[in-house]
Order: sequence, then structure tokens, then C-alpha cells
Amino acid sequence: MTKETAVKLFEQKQVRSVWNEEEEQWYFSIVDVIAVLTESSVPKRYWTDLKRN
Repeated sequence: MTKETAVKLFEQKQVRSVWNEEEEQWYFSIVDVIAVLTESSVPKRYWTDLKRN
């Protein structure tokens, strides 16, 4: 993997990330973060419901 795209581990779960060279910032997959924090079995659905409210 390169610096531009990488998989980070948090509590032994994968979180996809991308490095933006221009902004010099990491961006993380919100669905992966939700999966780690909520332990939801369907994190994409959790995110969809969260955006709806």
C-alpha cells in the first residue's frame, strides 16, 4: 500500500483511508468508522438512517 491509500487498524478492525496530498489530510471511510464505534452488523444502514434524521 502507498501513502495515498491505506487500511488502518482500530481495535483489530479495518478502516479504509485516503491521503489527500494537496490538503495534506487523511480521509477515513465513515461506514468503517461507524462499524468500529457502534459494532453494528449493518453499518451502511446505520449511516443511511443517521443521514435521514
